[in-house]
Amino acid sequence: MGSAASLELVKRGWSVIMACRNPEKGEGVRQNIIRAVPDADITLRKLNLESCRSVRSFVESIKSDDLRIDALFNNAGVISRGFSRTEDGFENTLAVNYIGPYLLTTELLPVLSERAGIVNMVSLTCKYGNVGKDLFDRTDFKRLKTYSDTKLALLLFSIELSRRCPSLNVNVSDPGIVDSNMISMGKWFDPLADILFRPFCSTPEKGVAPALRALESGTSLHYYVGKGDKPIPSRYLEHPLLEWLWDETAMKLK
Repeated sequence: MGSAASLELVKRGWSVIMACRNPEKGEGVRQNIIRAVPDADITLRKLNLESCRSVRSFVESIKSDDLRIDALFNNAGVISRGFSRTEDGFENTLAVNYIGPYLLTTELLPVLSERAGIVNMVSLTCKYGNVGKDLFDRTDFKRLKTYSDTKLALLLFSIELSRRCPSLNVNVSDPGIVDSNMISMGKWFDPLADILFRPFCSTPEKGVAPALRALESGTSLHYYVGKGDKPIPSRYLEHPLLEWLWDETAMKLK
């Protein structure tokens, strides 16, 4: 979806910075985009959301070049196959899906333009997620449950970000089930599932379309899915741990 988003944005005349974990793979994508849109203004910088050091290095590169950011699309996500910790000591799924985007966004705040659009990619699984005060300490890893919890954390962060930074347009987007490597479970039944279910998945282009509408919408605290959008439901807006989650994450990252 990142590739699809980058291509569509340069078609619309945006200058795009691709933030990629794998620069070699990303450069191949960038070259394909340039072939499709020869006058595209698109660059690539390394960013690994598993690593706080990488996130801070990326942000410093933006600041050192004196760039202003008009839109931020936090698209990266992972469904980890097992429990593991990053170099910073965080569970891997939590690091990529929530902590990395939190750190990236908050560190970029000084270079975001007024009314900058921020879109965080969440998931329909948010409704099954649970965020409690044990979020950072859990070791009872369950692949899909952990994923849904981290996506809910990202949604709650989006709400608190909008409240603390009201000059920004902060929204979330749900791509649905998209035909990508992310939905592979690493199990013996993957080939059968590919035959039975992949034909019914959305293309990356369709999956990213709601997020692109959100980036350019001028709205805030809306949930974009399919061809529509709606205000983020009150059950999330009234979550009792909104402030705690922000403050606790900040403390963990000191």
